[in-house]
Amino acid sequence: MTKSEEGNSSATIHMIKQGLATGFPIMLGYLPVAITYGVLAKQSGMTLAELTLMSVMVFAGASQFMAVNMVAVGTGALEIIIATFVLNFRHFVMSLSFMSLLKDISLKWKIPLSFGLTDETFAVSAVNPKQSRKEKGAVFYGTIIIIAYLSWIFGSFFGGLLGEIIPESLSQSMGIALYAMFIGLLVPTIKKEKRIAAIAVIAMLVNALCVQLGMSSGWAIVAGTVIGGMSGIFMLKEDRA
Repeated sequence: MTKSEEGNSSATIHMIKQGLATGFPIMLGYLPVAITYGVLAKQSGMTLAELTLMSVMVFAGASQFMAVNMVAVGTGALEIIIATFVLNFRHFVMSLSFMSLLKDISLKWKIPLSFGLTDETFAVSAVNPKQSRKEKGAVFYGTIIIIAYLSWIFGSFFGGLLGEIIPESLSQSMGIALYAMFIGLLVPTIKKEKRIAAIAVIAMLVNALCVQLGMSSGWAIVAGTVIGGMSGIFMLKEDRA
């Protein structure tokens, strides 16, 4: 092995170690949530293969929880797809920012890295911008994404197995994880910006009104998400001088 090859190998190993250390907290956070998802998905009627494949292909916790909830109430596929698309629309914005962060990294790395972009991997990557300018920097971000991705898939699969053996009464109580997760995401944001609370209330009221008017729960979720999001465009826009 030449000195150049040894240097590349050393840089790769160094970035993998840094990526593992940085991504480990994400793994610890993903596992219990993914297990809960797997249990709820199994109890909602999805097969072990279906719930695991959703984690493999979608890899979006909030959307998967929402989809499971919609499956449980008999929502149609089209409604689930649209609701998931709307909920994940923020990823377009995050992807643009992420690609800007990786401007020094080749396109062959950017495409697979963009697939593994989640709120958590984006946040961790954003606070480590210097790695993108280092040798084998792409390996650092790739390691973070891989450890997060695999932990989510494993947790989902394990949760699906548990869903087959634990009592239904216990699995139903785990449904609180969905609401706890959203509240956990919402409360810190509300503390920073009070208008976020108003947007959340608008979305909830629209959802409740649509249900009262006879709209299916799936389309009510879509309507609440879209109208709530649109209200945020106007409520959160910066005051012009």
